[in-house]
Amino acid sequence: MTALIRKYAYFLAALAAVLLLPLILDSGSLASEVLIFALAALGCNLLLGYAGLLSFGQGIFFGIGSYTLGILLTRTGLPMPLVLLAAAFMGAAIAGLVGWLAIRQKGVYFVMLTLALTQMFYFIAYSTPQWTGGDNGLLDIPTLPLTLFGFTLFPNQTAWQYYSFVALLFLLVYCALQRVVGSIFGRTLLAIRDNPARATALGYNIIHFKLVVFMLSGAVTGLAGALYAMMTNIAPLTSINYHMSEIILLITVLGGTGSLIASVLGAAFYVIVSDWLSALWPRWLLLFGLLLMIISLYMQGGLWGACRMLARRFSVFGKSSTGVGKEPL
Repeated sequence: MTALIRKYAYFLAALAAVLLLPLILDSGSLASEVLIFALAALGCNLLLGYAGLLSFGQGIFFGIGSYTLGILLTRTGLPMPLVLLAAAFMGAAIAGLVGWLAIRQKGVYFVMLTLALTQMFYFIAYSTPQWTGGDNGLLDIPTLPLTLFGFTLFPNQTAWQYYSFVALLFLLVYCALQRVVGSIFGRTLLAIRDNPARATALGYNIIHFKLVVFMLSGAVTGLAGALYAMMTNIAPLTSINYHMSEIILLITVLGGTGSLIASVLGAAFYVIVSDWLSALWPRWLLLFGLLLMIISLYMQGGLWGACRMLARRFSVFGKSSTGVGKEPL
């Protein structure tokens, strides 16, 4: 039993977070926002934490997912599951294009290229109002129910009903990504991140692996953008600009890189603390900036790294109190 719990510990932690959010938050929309940005951070963590790619292009995939869902729901009669799949597919396709252009560069050149591509897609969206709504965004996006064979599984008429739907998708994606990072593919990504020269010498096609993880990240982030657009009933232009990329990257770094559950922690911290501080003071960004400075200076492994450090310390103190595991003088 203990081995089984240990095997599924991270999934159980994600499930606990999903069940805990309705208990600590009064707003279903805020709880849904936490899980949606956690999804986006999961996609970013695949690139940064497992492949070592610092990308400022995540806003592209988030915005593409929002626009894909908005266009299909307002102009076609496709069912909602197919629309979500189309949003994830478009996110993966655009990520494949961005990755094909960017991953051949290294270091700061890779970062600058992803940032330039984000600006390019932003101006494409701005200059095509017939598709994206331009500066006003796509309005009146409906929140459709999830039906199967005529039965309504999730009516999505209230904020908490929509949260239940988002929570189910989040757990499915989290479970799938946990299997990905624990597979040979995931371990190969870590090898490429830590020592690309040795991975190349062993015969691995680094470009191929980076392109695949780029597309996987784009699919997850595109799905997050689609869910966000359906929750807010609008696909705004801000969903595809560089500021969205910064938010997703910030959430990933806040939680901690190299661990999927850390992305959930980072998203919860960013969304909940931002909401609380914005209600406390109009210039709440000053306070939030101070929090980020403290985390950067004293929690360099992110919030998840700080939690692990505290757990190790309490474990050491517990062993020392019984005379076991006491460090030598």
